[in-house]
Amino acid sequence: MSETPIIDPIDLARTLIRCASVTPADAGALGVLQDVLEGMGFRCTRYPFGEGDMRVDNLYARLGTDAPNICYAGHVDVVPVGDAGAWRHDPFGGVIEGGILWGRGTADMKGGIAAFVAAVSEFLEDGKEFDGSISFLITGDEEGPAVNGTQKVLQAITAAGEIIDHCLVGEPTNPNTLGEMIKIGRRGSLNGVLTVIGTQGHVAYPDLAGNPVPTLLKLLTALSSKKLDDGNESFQPSNLEITSVDVDNPAHNIIAGAASAKFNIRFNTEQTGGDLLDWINSEIEIAQHGFDGRIEANLSVPGHPFLTKPCKLSDKLSAAIEDITGHRPALSTSGGTSDARFITHYAPVVEFGLIGKTIHQVNEHAEIADIKNLKQIYKAFLVRYFGA
Repeated sequence: MSETPIIDPIDLARTLIRCASVTPADAGALGVLQDVLEGMGFRCTRYPFGEGDMRVDNLYARLGTDAPNICYAGHVDVVPVGDAGAWRHDPFGGVIEGGILWGRGTADMKGGIAAFVAAVSEFLEDGKEFDGSISFLITGDEEGPAVNGTQKVLQAITAAGEIIDHCLVGEPTNPNTLGEMIKIGRRGSLNGVLTVIGTQGHVAYPDLAGNPVPTLLKLLTALSSKKLDDGNESFQPSNLEITSVDVDNPAHNIIAGAASAKFNIRFNTEQTGGDLLDWINSEIEIAQHGFDGRIEANLSVPGHPFLTKPCKLSDKLSAAIEDITGHRPALSTSGGTSDARFITHYAPVVEFGLIGKTIHQVNEHAEIADIKNLKQIYKAFLVRYFGA
């Protein structure tokens, strides 16, 4: 029997929730994890990146030196609480009521991190030898720009000789019931801001002005009316959504000097970011014809689509979920982006965590029973992964 301390996932989750780690603040959350992991025998390294308001702290911890190295990736940063007065309990109080743990980050994803740490502690306490390594990659920048977090840590540890063989990201993947869904891929994301600059003038003398609004509407119609694709076996269809149209003109008798709009495209593997950028720029050129003004575009592709085909990682995780819940999870690519989009360039990666119904909402919470069952799933996964 080893001397590894047994970690209670609820106690650890409550401690993490009480760290008000709104991106990019750490608020002591990484220190809590480092102390716990070092007590379990992990070798921990902190990776701070960025300066000033962009400074982010990150943690990489590893137990063992042999392959395969199964890495659990996650984030301790959380989104703002919104209206704190609308919460049932202090959003950073870690309050338990009615079998539920309340607080910002409970589901996304401090409860998941606590469950995996507890699962590892029990796995080690069982005292069985295993060939390989267990590691944690925990960032403080997933909910923010995601510039000084996971992708830079991956670059740094790879340069130091670290190899991750498989990665499990603890994002909340289940829509309604624990064990419903594993994410094996994600769609890409393209952000666009269009600004049409004309000439301000009096509505009674349109010949002396250049109205940007019709040109912007023409361009938005061309972009939004195009059917991008029908999706494929693994992904739903790509979609473009206009999220904002702004003219900032309080008067009825003034032709505005500029108009702008924002949009986002979630795209599957039928598209590439480069092809979409080319298409948008071609539509801008068409809209520019006959318009005596200019169109400016700020376009970026923060995430590209990826797919992890069924493999040892997803097979053993699915089996572990079935061990504990009694049903086989669906393999899905739905939802938004995550840091898995960076990890996929280094190792096969899948995502599985708690229920996501309340994430980013007032009164975010998770069932105590779900956190404990998630710990059991993670432990069963480790047993299957290492063949113990």
